[in-house]
Amino acid sequence: MVSFRRRAVIDVGTNSVKVLLADVFGSTVEPVWETSEQTRLGAGFYHDHRLRAAPIAATADAVARFNREARARGAESVRVLATSAAREAVNAAELLSAIRTASGLETEVIGGDMEAELGFRGVTSHPQFGLGRMLVLDVGGGSTEFMFGVAGRLEFRRSFPVGSVRLFETLRPSDHPGDAGLCEVEAWLGAWLQSDVTPLLDPLFAVTGYPELAVGIGGTTSILALIHHARPEFDRNLIERTLFQAGEFHALVRRLWSLPLAERRTLPGLPPERADVILTGAAIYSAVLRSYRIPRLAASTRGLRFAALMESPVSVL
Repeated sequence: MVSFRRRAVIDVGTNSVKVLLADVFGSTVEPVWETSEQTRLGAGFYHDHRLRAAPIAATADAVARFNREARARGAESVRVLATSAAREAVNAAELLSAIRTASGLETEVIGGDMEAELGFRGVTSHPQFGLGRMLVLDVGGGSTEFMFGVAGRLEFRRSFPVGSVRLFETLRPSDHPGDAGLCEVEAWLGAWLQSDVTPLLDPLFAVTGYPELAVGIGGTTSILALIHHARPEFDRNLIERTLFQAGEFHALVRRLWSLPLAERRTLPGLPPERADVILTGAAIYSAVLRSYRIPRLAASTRGLRFAALMESPVSVL
């Protein structure tokens, strides 16, 4: 008889704190409960790489609450992972101490390459993503992880310090940026890809061929899928059935940039508090599709948290 273990992982990101509670057996992860809260841990961070007191407190409170709720739902272990903002912050110890005090949990600050590897392992736990040449992208608030695989085998992984919140705070698009704002961010992203990413990927693609598919993991592509379907509530099955043709995706990005902030906040599937940074997150995906001539983009809800649940749990009771 198969014995599942009920585990939870809490993901402390630059923009939001997310929790996934699931029944786990080997590489089988069956979600039981998940939610997120935007705490904007990275707000104001990129000026001096110092986390602010209010976002630290909000983040610690969210972790403590998610821990209590996961335990109440039967979690036998809770693992806390922190990514881009925590690994870059000069005062990361303040965040870890606040989380420990609020919840009793120790936080693992993971490196960018490990974040990328876990993301790839999570995506490829789904059999539909085990074939062909695939570029997996995880656009977070502070970083973007690039993972390239062939027939389910990881050939390249790298984390780059460009994410939706970081880019938004760098370029500061207006509340109604329109085509001019989009052109500005596209120019910035094109130059960044050409200087920092393409020299690493092109030699690999020259041998293997260019990706046939991109897969987006994380909140941005899930939200974009829900917007595309005008679905207000999270729907894992619908998200994982979503496959954008490149032209269709670019059109969605242009539409979002054409709308004023107040109108974006009313779109079904788009949490109002993410109506600003969705622009830069979507633009990163669009720029990558264009730069590497990738014809399709799939959305996946399997990433870092799925893979972290497959590993041996870390828990403080």
